[in-house]
Amino acid sequence: MKSISIKQPWAWAIFHGKDVENRTWRTDFRGDLLIHASKTYDKKGFLWLRDNKYLVDSDVMGFVIGAIIGKVTMTDCVITYPSPWFFGPYGHVYADPVEFKTPIPFRGALKFFDVPDELIKE
Repeated sequence: MKSISIKQPWAWAIFHGKDVENRTWRTDFRGDLLIHASKTYDKKGFLWLRDNKYLVDSDVMGFVIGAIIGKVTMTDCVITYPSPWFFGPYGHVYADPVEFKTPIPFRGALKFFDVPDELIKE
């Protein structure tokens, strides 16, 4: 299955209302996509989320890093999108987020990367 690495706290936000992931590259990919929380943490992103009231202190305890944390359906790749989360230049639009109860440790990579199907237990 395809996966994409996303820095925390943005990976967390996908399962708490964020419906589009901003990227500098376009893709024709559509379908199920695993969300990997990278080992890189975006402190400015955390401050933005906090300042814009998307999270409170109790939400940020224990951000998972270096693991697959859930699955979404990628429905589109856009250059405009009516979401407060869209900054562009490209937006990967996600739907039906499912956060895993138990994160799956895994090494991430740039762009899309493959994760063995047997690693993901439904």
